[in-house]
Amino acid sequence: MSTLQYTVQRVLGAVLVAALLVSCLALCACGGGGGSASASTGPGGSSAPSDEGSGGGDDGGETSGPAYVPPDPVPMSSFDASAAITSAGGSIDVSSASKGYVGASAVNDSRLKFQVVRGERSYNYDLPGDGTPIICPINMGDGAYTFRIMQNTSGSSYVEVASATADVKLESEFAPYLVPNVFCNYTPSSAAVTQARSLVAGAQNEGEVVRAIYDWVVDTIAYDKAKAAELADATGYVPNPDSTLSSREGICFDYASLAAAMFRSLGIPCQIVTGYVSPDNIYHAWNMIYIDGRWVSAQITVNPDTWTRVDLTFAAAGAGGTIGDGTTYTDRYVY
Repeated sequence: MSTLQYTVQRVLGAVLVAALLVSCLALCACGGGGGSASASTGPGGSSAPSDEGSGGGDDGGETSGPAYVPPDPVPMSSFDASAAITSAGGSIDVSSASKGYVGASAVNDSRLKFQVVRGERSYNYDLPGDGTPIICPINMGDGAYTFRIMQNTSGSSYVEVASATADVKLESEFAPYLVPNVFCNYTPSSAAVTQARSLVAGAQNEGEVVRAIYDWVVDTIAYDKAKAAELADATGYVPNPDSTLSSREGICFDYASLAAAMFRSLGIPCQIVTGYVSPDNIYHAWNMIYIDGRWVSAQITVNPDTWTRVDLTFAAAGAGGTIGDGTTYTDRYVY
């Protein structure tokens, strides 16, 4: 792995307690969807100190915390067609809203969007017209939500073809970040899940789990500059964790999606966050996680009870000089 030429913030997150600040869906230059949102400077409104990092695995360090037991079975999400509200070829399943997600499917020849709305905030997801369901996070906290399937009529104009409402009370504020969704899609038999389980076999605590996943992704997945250039002006890119695992390379959204699949399948809440990174406000994707222990090494510090950030792309071979300096982040969308 090559030495990064830019300052890198490489800190992770801690224990399963605290509120999430979420906004709306965006189209990332590294991949994503479209929507509207308000922005804040860094998770929790702050930017963490950075240190000079190098590519490749970490030097080990010390971990602590309660004994780690992987979840069995792997937490999953699903679309229940029998419970869905259906209209004009579109179906919306809100039966798992308390678990942090909603499902939608449609059969339609026109371009479709699935919209998740709470108050003045909304997320808009591309919805396939072939009947394939998608799972989207309910990521704006408790409250009254409206869900809409929108059909394109011309240009940027859409008309509603199906809708549903739900007064959501989440089982846990972390529930949306423990299961697969459209930007982090996997099953118990996925290669990413199998690899994650293999990597943490024998892990004594969650600090060791995070260290194992972090080191493996950094050492194994290379930054794909050609793909980044190809998708720079594209819309609607959806990452696939197993594809990234197979190709051993990807862009920032691929790194964030693969990491989320691995961490979530291991029972560790993990957000996919997209937004801007200094110094040139480059659009980027990274992760936020919580663990119940601690990991301290020469380059990584994981402390309990705080959301902090892991940006695996910065440590990737070939990523240096392409995605900013990592000293200041502006969150825009959380999945």
